Amino acid sequence: MSSSSSSSVTIVPPPALAKFMPFPSTEQLFGSYLVPNSNGSTAQSSARTSQITLSIAANDPPPPPRDYATPFHVSRIARRIHGWSWQGFPIGMGTGAVYVVLSNLESDSVILNRVELAFYFMNICMFLFNTITLSLQAIFFPKQALRLIKDPVKSIFVPLIVLSFATIIIGTKRFAPNDGISANFMYTLYWVYVVFGLMACWPIILIWFDKPHDLNKFTPAYAFLMLVGIVAYNVLDVMEASDPRTVGVLLVAYFFQGLGFFMTFLYICIYILRIVTTGFMEGDQASGAFIAVGPPGFTALALIKLGEHAQYILKEHNLVSSNAGEIWYACSVMSGLLLFGFAVFLFLLGILPYWHKLHKHLDEILSCWSLTFPNVGWISTVRVLADVFNVGWLGTIYLVLAICMCVIWLVLAVLTIAAAWKGIIFLSAEEDVARDQVRLPLLHAHHFLEKKHQSDDVPV
Repeated sequence: MSSSSSSSVTIVPPPALAKFMPFPSTEQLFGSYLVPNSNGSTAQSSARTSQITLSIAANDPPPPPRDYATPFHVSRIARRIHGWSWQGFPIGMGTGAVYVVLSNLESDSVILNRVELAFYFMNICMFLFNTITLSLQAIFFPKQALRLIKDPVKSIFVPLIVLSFATIIIGTKRFAPNDGISANFMYTLYWVYVVFGLMACWPIILIWFDKPHDLNKFTPAYAFLMLVGIVAYNVLDVMEASDPRTVGVLLVAYFFQGLGFFMTFLYICIYILRIVTTGFMEGDQASGAFIAVGPPGFTALALIKLGEHAQYILKEHNLVSSNAGEIWYACSVMSGLLLFGFAVFLFLLGILPYWHKLHKHLDEILSCWSLTFPNVGWISTVRVLADVFNVGWLGTIYLVLAICMCVIWLVLAVLTIAAAWKGIIFLSAEEDVARDQVRLPLLHAHHFLEKKHQSDDVPV
């Protein structure tokens, strides 16, 4: 076989791939070798079209191996999908915090009602967008999706999908049409939420406890509380006390609220210990300090509202004793007041050094959303205590806090949009996307052809 003999081979990428990515040259794809025909002589191999042509020399050495994932162009949409994370849900939760706080004002203003509805539907859109984007990530970039779930730090944000769903349930009950919402529908949503919460939380708990953690780097971000009690009292608002199903809703709500609070209370104790040993947290961890406010604040709210329903449900079904409902309610108010004080203390512990410890960079803007939703619990408790004890000035304080919540949401929304527009958040590097993308079988055709010609004893 003469070293000067050569053949011409043409390779054309399919139109579906050629539109989106530059196809590697034939030399890059196959290397240099001769393809003999049945009688041992070389012949020109034809292809359907002749857009790419390669002259193959018999004695040319093969090119060095290369990575076939990196040459392809990565679209910005792919980079967004790959770079999305479970931290997108706090944005929706912060939006839900606004309409939850505003709805407690009990105003007849049409404008205010429309603003609340706008935030409610905005929250639904954000929930769907986050869910769909993360689903696409699991389909097209399964390595990245699995990496986020298995990571002992990033995986703690996975249960936020359950908390975000809770805000939608609360809004659905509060913004129902004038004829009300079906008790059966809300009862079904309640159990869906309980099952959803268990399915999301237990795997993450197992992942988190499977790895050792440095207590000097511990943050309250681990202390997310499932809002079973909060969802329960909203469900009980649309159910009759005589309905036998209310007993199950009430008892399960107390069970999970107690379980969640005391587990998060242990996390808060570790958080206090961390402050004692290392001082106040800095950077994005400074924002995480407000997450510690959530468990006592929401538990205080849940206890008072559940106790309010318990005084009628227990009496209606003749449970425990004739005065059990009143005693239960009185104990709930007292316990709620104690936890309310604890929540306010944790809020002050986080807000006083916040401005000096926070890093003013847009890449940490997502952590700042903890200023919104975790504080809804104790802020809403202010409104409830104002009604329970008939204290007018507490209602004024609640109005001021509601306005502050709206201002904070507006500032965070503008900064988050700016960070996303500049590609600071929710955007992966091209090489990371190329590394994790699902490889198409066509892109590995060179492996098949190399093995085929090696089996024919053709020199490469």
